[in-house]
Parts: sequence; C-alpha cells; structure tokens
Amino acid sequence: MHLTALLSLSLLIPLSTANTEKTIFIAPQPLPIPSQQGAVTDDLGLERLSPEVPVLRTYLNASFPTEQAPLGSESWFFLEDLNPGQRYEQPTAFHLETYTLSSILEDDPSLLSSITAFSSSRLASLEAIKPSSQDDTLASFDPTHHEPPSTSSLAPRDSVLFLRVYAAADYFTLDQDLMRSPRPVPVDLILDPYLLNVFPRSLVPTAGWLVVVAGLAWVVGGFAVRLVQVLAREAEKNEEEGKKRR
Repeated sequence: MHLTALLSLSLLIPLSTANTEKTIFIAPQPLPIPSQQGAVTDDLGLERLSPEVPVLRTYLNASFPTEQAPLGSESWFFLEDLNPGQRYEQPTAFHLETYTLSSILEDDPSLLSSITAFSSSRLASLEAIKPSSQDDTLASFDPTHHEPPSTSSLAPRDSVLFLRVYAAADYFTLDQDLMRSPRPVPVDLILDPYLLNVFPRSLVPTAGWLVVVAGLAWVVGGFAVRLVQVLAREAEKNEEEGKKRR
C-alpha cells in the first residue's frame, strides 16, 4: 500500500518542477500609430504575443542580481492585436512589467534605449545561429519556430503593449561555470484573456470539470441518502415485526 502511494507521488514529481508568476493588466485603447513608429516596432525584431498566437515557448537569459541590475537580466516582448479594455493574465516565473507605446516612445526614453539594446543583442544571436548546432541554449533556437509570425501587419490603430521580463538566477552550485554564467532559462509565456473581465479563459476547462464532478457528487449523494433511508425504514419495520411476534 505504502509502496503504491510512493510510486504515485514519484510520478507526480516531474509535473511540479516549474514556478508560475503572473501580471494582470487591462489592454489599452487603440492609439494611432504613425508609419515611422510602426516601422520602429517592426525593426526591433521582438518576439510577439497576440490573441491569435497566445503561447510562446522560448528561453530567457538569466543573471545573478547586481547593484546595477537588481532584478537580473531583462527581456522584451511585444503584445499586439489586444482587445481594448479586456483584462489579460500574463504568467511566467519572473518579474513582469507592461508599458504602453506612448510611454516607450515619449514618456521615458530610457525604456526605448533598453529595448534597442535587447533587440540588438537578440538579432546578433539569431544571426549567429547555425542550423547544425545542437546546443540546448538560446543560440540554438530556430527563429522561424520560436518567433510566432504576426497574423497581421501593425494596424494604423491598435491596442499594443510592450512586456518586460526580468530573469534573476536564484541558486548556488559548486559548478563555477554556472556561477559565473547562468544558463538561459526555458519559459512559456502565455497571454490569457479574461472572459467578461472576470474569469481567465485558461481555467474554463478546470471549471467545467469541477461542475461535472459537483453534479456527479450531488447525484451519487442523493442516491446514497435515499438508500440509507430505505435501509433505515426496513430495519425499523423488521424491529417492529420482531416486537409483535414476542
């Protein structure tokens, strides 16, 4: 019995090795995007998420926190074709922040500088990719597979956001190479819209199963109650008949 329980637990262990963190945001209202600014967002080469392509599997560079970068290495992504006013949930295992297009291009020039630096580094890494490389690192990714194609060109008016993700290494090991240079971290970025701005769409199947289980429990519970009542009445009847015979 105990061996079976331990075996069952061992099968579940690989399923619980990932952390999840999320940021919840409201999609902004569509803004006019001048052609010059649209070209800027296209030329940055950022990986994109949209309601049509809500899942992105990629690697993020990680680093140990420093005074200059207390949250670790930063990565940028572009959220496009959002539904204005709709609530979204963006889970990962890291620190996340979202910025509107106007805040990037007008309010804080340092943000655009940060995006440009990240974009230059990423594009250089993609250019260095060799098809024969088999290393399980960020540089070995096929950009045609891990960069989801945009379903439509950037519209003149569109609800868009920039997503910044910080990845900080949080471990200690005797491997000096890993301590000096943390490996890229595999992540799944998921754009999860809220239905009616109340309930995450990704939890709909779970809610459905809960409703089914609750319904079955109600039916089985009602049957069990009726069965107990029948048995109780029969026992009471048998007891009364026994008294009469005496």
